[in-house]
Order: sequence, then structure tokens, then C-alpha cells
Amino acid sequence: MEAEVRSGPEIRISERELLRGVAENPPLILSHAATELGIDAWRWNSPVRAVKSVGGQPILMDSVKGSHMWDIDGNEYIDYVGSWGPAIIGHADDEVLAALAETMKKGTSFGAPCLLENILAEMVISAVPSIEMVRFVNSGTEACMGVLRLAHAYTGKERIIKFEGCYHGHADPFLVKAGSGVATLGLPNSPGVPKGATYETLTAPFNDISAVKNLFETNKGEIAAMILEPVVGNSGFIAPKPEFLNAIRKITKENGALLIFDEVMTGFRLSYGGAQEYFGITPDLTTLGKIIGGGLPVGAYGGRREIMEMVAPAGPMYQAGTLSGNPLGIGNDSRRTHS
Repeated sequence: MEAEVRSGPEIRISERELLRGVAENPPLILSHAATELGIDAWRWNSPVRAVKSVGGQPILMDSVKGSHMWDIDGNEYIDYVGSWGPAIIGHADDEVLAALAETMKKGTSFGAPCLLENILAEMVISAVPSIEMVRFVNSGTEACMGVLRLAHAYTGKERIIKFEGCYHGHADPFLVKAGSGVATLGLPNSPGVPKGATYETLTAPFNDISAVKNLFETNKGEIAAMILEPVVGNSGFIAPKPEFLNAIRKITKENGALLIFDEVMTGFRLSYGGAQEYFGITPDLTTLGKIIGGGLPVGAYGGRREIMEMVAPAGPMYQAGTLSGNPLGIGNDSRRTHS
């Protein structure tokens, strides 16, 4: 039976009507009944789910299975979003759900190492050419934050290069756009990002080798790393020009800078070993996310052993997470990666 909500002597609506109304008429619903039911119309936890950028209203979903979704009114949809990347083998896969149920019987977080994270680590290392050691975190954003700190720690340099249109999560140093020229310092691209957080971030147009060379020439000995999506996912899946990845690999080596591939979108998708396997270019470090979580919050970063050994407890660079490597998420990852 649907819960009924009373707000005022003349207003009586069901929970389902309230949820529909949140999308259709937020001010009215909020003023009359949302507080009683405890629902906030503006509490979408990611802006992409609010679909404002395409002029739509969010649809409140109730369940998913395979390639289909059902909203709270029972309407059925074909899902082309795939939970924004993780659901590569479909939603609520029977084998995965059964394995997750078994894992949950043993607990969801140990606060100690577990066998499953070691199993998944070996799978990732065997699959991704650049990864000799790997650290698990809870999202692609965390992976990019960790790899950025690692690049600074390993090289002892401050500046990084990113490319226009490449998305590396919502950490402050990555939320920048180019200034009046490619050699300008990063300008914050979101309110709340201090100028100091992006001061060392340089930007260049994707596929522009001359712009990259110019940045290294004007910032000699100062650039710690270059990070990019080898295929630019958030800007229409722009592929690299045939010579581009080879060129930036050569430039970074010549200048003592690390090359970082953000393979959150391309990893295990463009090829089992990611874009680096597909294009035959091996970066120094790689970030992963989305697909390896299979619908649960997991990310990872990894690379050459000599670099990764900077990360605590093997080395002095601190990075940690209470739920990093938890058996529920990691177990789901290993099953989906195997699939």
C-alpha cells in the first residue's frame, strides 16, 4: 500500500504522486508535502542525473534489469546510459547478484586486507600494459587525485598539463579551462575552486602537438606530468590523431615528465587492456573506474613499480581510504572483469 501524506486540510496525495510531482512542479510539492515525506526535490546527487543540460526533467527510477529500466509508475525504458559507464554487461546480472549475496554473508568491509583485492589486482596487472602495481580507491575522481599527488611526489615538480575537453573528475586542479592562449595558467571552471588550486594546471587543445611543445618550452623543468583521456569521452569521443599519442609519449620522456592515461572510460572497453593496448602506447601511470566497479563505487590507479612504490606504506606519499578495497566492491569488480 502506498504511503499517504497529508499537508493541510485540503491536500491529500500519495507517495507516488508526490514523487512524480517533484519533477513536474517542485515548488508546489515542496511547499505542501515534501517535508512530511522527507523528500527534497533538489537532492539529485549528480548534476548529470538532473538532465538540465538537455532541457529535460529527471525521471525517478525504481528498478533495472539487463538493458531495461522501470520508473516509479511502472513505465519501461531501454537504457542507453548504462549507469554512465559501469553497467557494461547489463543491470542486475543474475550471476553477479548471486555472488554479491554470498560475499555479503562474510561482511561488507573488514578494515583489513582481503583475498579478493589481491585477486583483482592480479587481473588488472595482467590486463593493462602500464600497470605493474595498483592501488584501489572508491571512484575515478579519487584515482585521479591520487595519481596527481603521486606525479608530484615522484618528480618533485609542480605543474601539470591537461587537455581541453578531457574530464578527470571533480578535484580542484582538473576543473580548469584554457585562458587567452594555451600557455596561460588554468582558470577555475567552477565556483568554489580557489585560484591557487589551479595555478599550476596548464591546458592545451587535444591533438595539438605544437601546443604541447610550446608548454614544455615555456615551462622548462617545471612540468610533473601530462594527463589525458586517450579518447576524449565527454566531448563526443574524439579519437587521437595517428601521430598524437606517439608524439606526446616522446615529448614527456624527453622532458622528464610522466604520461598519465585516464582510462576511466576506455579501460576494459576500447580493448581489454584499454586504449593503451589498442593504440600501442604505454603511459607511466593509468587511472581506472566505472566499468571495474560494475555498479559499485570502485576506482584504481597504477603504473610502473618504481613510481608506485612511492605510495604508502611502501613509500612516503600518503593516500588512504576507509572503504578502499572493500570485499563487496572488489568482489564485484573481479567477477565483471572476468566476464
